Amino acid sequence: MKNKMEGSSRRKFVKGLGAAALLPLLPKFSLAGDHYSETADASRHRVLTCNIRVALPEDEAKGLGWPQRKDICIDVIKKYKPDILCLQEVLKVQAADFKKAFPAYQLIGFDGPEMDAHPEGYHGIAKNPILYDTRRYELIAAGTYWLSETPLVAGSMSWDTARARHANWVRLKEKKSQKEFRVVNLHLDHVSEKAKVEQTKMVVVESAQYQPDFPQILTGDFNTRFQSKVFESVRGDGWKESYETVYGEVEAGYTTHEFQGANYEKGASKGRIDFVWYRGGVKPVDAVIIKDAVNGKYPSDHYFMRADLVIE
Repeated sequence: MKNKMEGSSRRKFVKGLGAAALLPLLPKFSLAGDHYSETADASRHRVLTCNIRVALPEDEAKGLGWPQRKDICIDVIKKYKPDILCLQEVLKVQAADFKKAFPAYQLIGFDGPEMDAHPEGYHGIAKNPILYDTRRYELIAAGTYWLSETPLVAGSMSWDTARARHANWVRLKEKKSQKEFRVVNLHLDHVSEKAKVEQTKMVVVESAQYQPDFPQILTGDFNTRFQSKVFESVRGDGWKESYETVYGEVEAGYTTHEFQGANYEKGASKGRIDFVWYRGGVKPVDAVIIKDAVNGKYPSDHYFMRADLVIE
């Protein structure tokens, strides 16, 4: 993809995509339970990508609504002590709950124009914010762009996408090492294959404005399987997937399970749709599909993904 685009086209596309922001920061470093401590290996950056499932009334009727699983979801995530937490399918009430549960973290990418004209359900305000630990990182810049032919127009849709989709990004500096890196978090369309291909290409082109060795991490729910042509542009531009790198496995198993976990009968052959990609000076040293349940109840209809990364 990158080789087919003229430099002038890329400059035209990326111009103005991000809004730099500087925020007041709290003192140092990473989470261990409810207390600050350095991790066993302070060179590692633990990234979680979690589709937490939007808060829907129909789920509540089944005993699977956000009020019934909020504590489970937050407790499972806290157990894995993320430095950076990338979420998908977040409604306003859920964003508020995460801000309260992670007071030392800054949440980026929720507030702003709505997704589209629909006021309820998956539409309206379902977003994919990024949280980072302000004790460990300083925010250098952050931004949002929409995965459409008009990326600066909030709620815009192209390529027969079923819903408006967007990407959030943060550029962080680790306070101790002074190393900088970038995290992009997205949720691709769930219906249109063309939309998924084009939305992914957009992210690849936007990310390519950085030097090839600049560390970047790309997380999210891609709504597509590992061998899909959606990832052709990603692989073609030098991105690699963390779980694949660590284990050398093409297929790691499914991540969507409709709240059924190991009893999900139709998922094993389909594979996962949640990924942690990386590019530039990043080295994955561990990766896990998080399959935790509490008293038989799962935090989401997705398994979460965890990757431990070293910024080189």
